[in-house]
Amino acid sequence: MKKLIDVYVYKMNSGIPEFLLLLRSKKKIYANQWRMVGGKVEANEASWQAALRELKEELDVFPEIFWTIPSVNSFYEASSDQIHHIPAFAAELPPSASIILDDEHTEYRWVKADEIDAMIAWPEQKRLIRLTDQLLRNQQILPEWHIEL
Repeated sequence: MKKLIDVYVYKMNSGIPEFLLLLRSKKKIYANQWRMVGGKVEANEASWQAALRELKEELDVFPEIFWTIPSVNSFYEASSDQIHHIPAFAAELPPSASIILDDEHTEYRWVKADEIDAMIAWPEQKRLIRLTDQLLRNQQILPEWHIEL
């Protein structure tokens, strides 16, 4: 069974989180969908390590703050007849961060949580963005969720 990760990239703008959404290339799985950073965990790699690697591969960035979102993205995949429970991570970038897209994506946008409904189709991804937004706005990120870099 493949192991997957999701990374919700954000930056703070006057105390309000803005989330980075990436438009998938028409030649890749999830073609033409707005999504977060995601990918597969490689052999002998922890999920959090895979998340950092995918940030580097997909965006050429390294986060200032990196933490585990206290929930998972769960969904059923008919093609493999598997239920996936995907760890979700949050990665804060500085407001001036430069985004360099890989060939998996053709565009990116910074959006507020209340703007995602028109862009994101997957209910669990919407829920995780809203949860992350709430935790950030209310300054409720527990020290135990932080991953030391």
